[in-house]
Amino acid sequence: MSNFNTISEKSRTDYKQRINRVMDYIETHLDETLSLERLADIACFSKFHFHRIFQSLNGERLAEYIQRIRIEKAATLLKNNPDHSVTDIAFLCGFASSASFANAFKKYFGMSASRYRNDENAGKEQRYISLPEEDLESLHIRIEQSKGKQTFHIKGIDYERDVHIVDLPEWNLAYIRYTGPYKGDAALFTRLWKKLVTWAAPRGLLDKSDNIYIALYHDNPEITAEEKLRVSVCMSIDENTETSGEIGRMTLPGGKYSVCRFVLGEKDYSAAWGWVYGTWLPISGYQPDDRPSFEWYPPHEQKEGNKIPVDICIPVKMI
Repeated sequence: MSNFNTISEKSRTDYKQRINRVMDYIETHLDETLSLERLADIACFSKFHFHRIFQSLNGERLAEYIQRIRIEKAATLLKNNPDHSVTDIAFLCGFASSASFANAFKKYFGMSASRYRNDENAGKEQRYISLPEEDLESLHIRIEQSKGKQTFHIKGIDYERDVHIVDLPEWNLAYIRYTGPYKGDAALFTRLWKKLVTWAAPRGLLDKSDNIYIALYHDNPEITAEEKLRVSVCMSIDENTETSGEIGRMTLPGGKYSVCRFVLGEKDYSAAWGWVYGTWLPISGYQPDDRPSFEWYPPHEQKEGNKIPVDICIPVKMI
C-alpha cells in the first residue's frame, strides 16, 4: 500500500507541475488565442482528457480560468493605466471585441469597466491592509540620479526610506507554487521554502554566491479571491538546470523595477506593501507595469532579531 501511495503522489505531483506550466503560459499570452490544442500540448496531455485534468487539479474549468484571469488583469490595468482606453485594455487582455469584454466584466464585477475605473473603492475588498492615508505635506522627498539609477529619499514623521529605480535582468527561476490564502501565514512560506531548498541542496544549487531568492505574486490581492491567489517561491538557476515534479521553471522578464528595502517580522509585510502602493507609488511619477511583483530576500544580509531584510520590488513604467 505504501508503495502504491508513493507512486500515486509522484504521479499527482507530475500532473500538477504540468498544469503549472500551462498556467504560466496563459499568464504571459493572454492577448493571444489560447486554443485547447496548444495548451494540451504544453501540458503533454491529450486534448480529450486535458479539460478534466485541469479542472480536477485547479478547481476551475479551463475556459472559466482563462476568462477570470483576463478579467482580473483588465481590472488591474484599468486602475493602473488611465491613458489606455477601455477598448485598448479589452484587446490587451485577449477579448475578441469590446462588447464581449463589457458583458464579461459587468457579469464578474457587477458594474461597467468605466464605472470600475472611476470608483475609488472598486476592487479593494481584498486589500493587504487598511492604512491611514499619509499626509503628503509631512513627507520630505529628495530625488537623486546617479550612474543610471534613480533614488527617492523619503523622510516621514518617524521613518526614513529609500526607493531605487533600477533595471533588472531577465532571470531563470526554479519555483514551487501555492494557490490559496497566504496573508500572514509564515508557516506556509516556511514549508514552501523547505521544499525548494530540499530539492536544490543535493544538486549543488545552494553553493552559488549570486543566487536570487524571491517570492513572486501572480495575482492582485485587491481583485482575486483569497482562495485563488497564487504565490511562487523561487530561486535563480542556470539556463540548463532541469526541473521536475513539483518544482517548475519560469523566466521572469527583466526591465525597470522600484526596489525598496524593509526589515520585516511576520506581521509587517502587509503594511510594507501598503506603503509602497499607497504612499510612494502615487507620488513617484511612475505606474505599475504589467509584470509580477515580488519580495527579494538578500541571502547575505543579517537578521535583526526575528526580523529579516526584504526588498519589495514593483515593475514600473513612466506615467
